[in-house]
Amino acid sequence: MTDLASTGASRAREPFFSIPAVVVVLVGALLAIHAGLTYFGASAQNAAYRNWAFIPGRLTLTLWPGRLSDVLSRINDSQAALEQAMLIRHFDILNGGPKIWTLATYALLHGSWTHVGVNCIWLVAFGPPIARRFGALRFLLFFGTTAVAGALAHWAFALMDFGPLIGASAADSGLMAAAARFIFQPGAPLGGPSGYSAALSGSQTDAPAASLAELLGQRRALIFIGIWMASNFVFGAGAQTLGASESPVAWVAHVGGFVAGLLLFPLFDRRARRD
Repeated sequence: MTDLASTGASRAREPFFSIPAVVVVLVGALLAIHAGLTYFGASAQNAAYRNWAFIPGRLTLTLWPGRLSDVLSRINDSQAALEQAMLIRHFDILNGGPKIWTLATYALLHGSWTHVGVNCIWLVAFGPPIARRFGALRFLLFFGTTAVAGALAHWAFALMDFGPLIGASAADSGLMAAAARFIFQPGAPLGGPSGYSAALSGSQTDAPAASLAELLGQRRALIFIGIWMASNFVFGAGAQTLGASESPVAWVAHVGGFVAGLLLFPLFDRRARRD
């Protein structure tokens, strides 16, 4: 009869949960920020949006001030222009300069507990392998960089939008894309029959990353990317229409973060790469 105790002892201990501290701290920060804004009420939330949310039109008016005159000239004839002018005033767009930091800080703000909760779940799901592979500092820099990429993508398609962009979804999308570069490799979490066991012991971060050409030749990676793109479009672009969200979902920002995660991954990867 097999000695179950000795067999178990011979195996590496595999923790059920293994979340790097930087991911725990980031999740805690997102929850604490939202809790604080919820506690202090609408005035604190509005102040946070004015100073820390990304507002595309603010950047546009900084680069092309003349576009303000166009808005003001149409407020008597256009409901859209009137709404733009009201948002410009509400968020104090004309004061404080471009507030470049909001290209990243918007990712720290959320509109509801459901919003922050979903983003934290995705962060816990995809953050750990990236944090182990990059290390804490590079992980945070990567998270911020993909957030910036998401904001710029959103801005490119909404130059005169004066509604605030908030949420960590674009950065989470970047983490998902980064994971796709190596989780399907041999020895990685989804790289083979023994991949998941190796992942729990921490060795999944040692798998050489796939190049873009290799990635596009991996069937499972393509399925992963395809499912992500399709679900992002359906639940992002169609969330308001389907009644899943009261506010528009900035799905273009998600795409921007995802594409940035795929392309910029090698700049942050500290592991050995294939020739």
